[in-house]
Amino acid sequence: MKAMILAAGVGSRLDPLTRNVPKPMVPIVNQPVMEHLVRLLVQHGFTDIAANTHYLGDQIENYFHDGASLGATMRFNREQVLLGTAGGVKRVADSWKFFTDGETFCVTGGDDFTDMDLSAMLAYHKANNAMATIGLAEVADPSQFGVVVLEDMTATEGGAIANFVEKPPAGTAPSNLVNTGVYLLQPEVLELIPAGEFYDFGKQLFPLLLELGKPFFGFKTNSYWRDVGNLREYREAHDDFFAGAVAIAPNVPARGNGLWIGDGCVIDDTAVIEAPAILGPNCRVGARATISAYSVLGEGCEVGHGATVNHSILWARTKVEADTHIERCVVGFDCSVQSNAAIFDGTIVSPHKR
Repeated sequence: MKAMILAAGVGSRLDPLTRNVPKPMVPIVNQPVMEHLVRLLVQHGFTDIAANTHYLGDQIENYFHDGASLGATMRFNREQVLLGTAGGVKRVADSWKFFTDGETFCVTGGDDFTDMDLSAMLAYHKANNAMATIGLAEVADPSQFGVVVLEDMTATEGGAIANFVEKPPAGTAPSNLVNTGVYLLQPEVLELIPAGEFYDFGKQLFPLLLELGKPFFGFKTNSYWRDVGNLREYREAHDDFFAGAVAIAPNVPARGNGLWIGDGCVIDDTAVIEAPAILGPNCRVGARATISAYSVLGEGCEVGHGATVNHSILWARTKVEADTHIERCVVGFDCSVQSNAAIFDGTIVSPHKR
């Protein structure tokens, strides 16, 4: 089955993390958020995957290549001018005749962090002979999402969509049931999307489906889903992993007692590693250093003697120098945090593109 990942966005709400890294490549538990999506799609049989790229698109394309290492066949469509969510899908369809086999296909955002049961969603889509089915989740503040009203809001699985409101002003949302950005679509939908122009699913296509009376359904998911759209959401996604809320597997071995430590790590006998925590491969932790609970170190990180990393996320090849204390920080690729510093609630990125 075919799928498309929307990976062309700039990710301005995640600034400064996305100044040098495209949003789909921002790591969660040491893997790009888009890699988690590819693994999920493959798990549910969507192995033929396209993605549109734009901002720093070469980083995405060079990382995934043809997708073979993840059990997928992947291809990339670089947009010189952004065409919107639906417009990007239409461009892929027209350029490659990618969705012309009549089969249901999946579309998902490149920054969705989820373990959604796509197989159950597909069964629901087919049972209702839907033209479009969108995954739905309940949130406390729906003002940043597309908000859905079902014909029967009490239905357990979901139902036909009666109203769709894109990002309503705070306090005006007709429900707290929101669009997750995970869609199952029939190829006929593509006929409603104009070619070569900016066109959006939430603002244009979904209201049009309702206007035309097309079979448009929502599937309520009980699975984990989080839109990793800002720094708070990014940090909380890691806490959710440690709390066992999302079913993903780190790419380093579990060592027991809530610790995942990659091969090649060198940890001084006097260092303290508190669980739960993750250390990627080839990390070095010096004498009397402390890695506190809920911390994640990427591959090749170094923590100097006497330093403390407290509830922080270090991307690959970051160096925290001796006697430095960082707390509730996110530190980007290839950064060095100087000796004797104390930084709280900070976000540190390199000024150089990768």
